[in-house]
Amino acid sequence: MITSLRGQVVSRGENHVVIDVGGVGFKVWVPPQTAAGFETGQSAHLFTHLHVRENELALYGFRSSDELHLFELLLGVTGIGPKMGLKVVSLLSAQALSDAISRGDVAALTRIPGIGKRTAERVVVELKGKLGLSLESSAYPALTTGDTEVIAALTSLGYSVNEAQAALQSLPPGDLPVEERIRLSLQYFARE
Repeated sequence: MITSLRGQVVSRGENHVVIDVGGVGFKVWVPPQTAAGFETGQSAHLFTHLHVRENELALYGFRSSDELHLFELLLGVTGIGPKMGLKVVSLLSAQALSDAISRGDVAALTRIPGIGKRTAERVVVELKGKLGLSLESSAYPALTTGDTEVIAALTSLGYSVNEAQAALQSLPPGDLPVEERIRLSLQYFARE
């Protein structure tokens, strides 16, 4: 089992990095925010999960052990595979997911593209009481319900999660309606 990697970033894509560890390049699937945080040639340390299928070995990596723990808990939920688990960890911080599960907020989970009502209900039922995370060490700030709606709207328009989060970060502080936040996010892309 490969539980962590420490090495030099050889290349990166939108949702993966290749890390050279002792002359061997490992392709690791990561949240878009993590991939964007690395530069080629930079030293990297990731906590990893090796996902084994009959025709594939895939590594999924995270900057914190809490994110890895959350990802592995999600894999235990019926209907959540590694790609969907990575999407959930990318869009919701550990704190936001924990809050949604403890409140039984199925609607917050269904805002994630690809998660329907039944899957969201399973996540709430199967993970309630299992999220023993030290949430203060989460690498990313918690996303509000409005944030996830904006990200979902932008990704449905063809923008990547990374681009959507960059647009979200550019928004002025304050409590704007979701429609206004989407409009301002689209203006952000028009300026680029």
